[in-house]
Amino acid sequence: MRTSCADGARPASIVTPRALDVTAVPGERHRVMSPAVAPEALRAVSLPVAFLRALRVATDAAAPAPLAADAVRDAGFAAGDALFAQFADWLIDQGEAGVDDLADARFPLLFEAFFHHLGWGRLELAPLSDAVMAVDAYDWAEASDGPGGCLLTTGLLSGFLGRLAEAPLAVLEVDAGAENAGRSRFLVASVEVLDYVWDAMGRGIPYERAAFSA
Repeated sequence: MRTSCADGARPASIVTPRALDVTAVPGERHRVMSPAVAPEALRAVSLPVAFLRALRVATDAAAPAPLAADAVRDAGFAAGDALFAQFADWLIDQGEAGVDDLADARFPLLFEAFFHHLGWGRLELAPLSDAVMAVDAYDWAEASDGPGGCLLTTGLLSGFLGRLAEAPLAVLEVDAGAENAGRSRFLVASVEVLDYVWDAMGRGIPYERAAFSA
């Protein structure tokens, strides 16, 4: 498992929703954020995977300053939020039901197909418990055998899946591609549940066991 964090601090590989267009009220650390997606936000561009590699190198070079990693995750969150709107349009183009009417059994297949269509790689959903979902990434564009993890993807999944759930969702990367380049695993859950899992991991409890008891 790979995390990059200072002792006792929130791991750099965990992302929680941040307000994009509102000012946080004291005590409301994790507000629901579903800003309206402007038409220009639906415009997409194609970039080579080399961009993600260069972004990783630049972020690592800025370490240990945390702001660079935070900025990448925040950008990923905004992209995930916009990608969800594109996903809704893509479903219609594929002749599928709309997001609100999509059957639970169809979502994992269409979720994978959508990101594969965009060139990101292959994603599989695997429930670890009633409260924690694992997202396994294979041949993933951002994953590599180098340090740093998938900062952009943690934010992207938080933004995308949070829009789907209509609630804030946190994402933690627990298995980077140190041994299997192109592969990674992410945990998705509510902020409170993932905080519990992270604290348990800090006590030496495997994340699978912590997720099962969450």
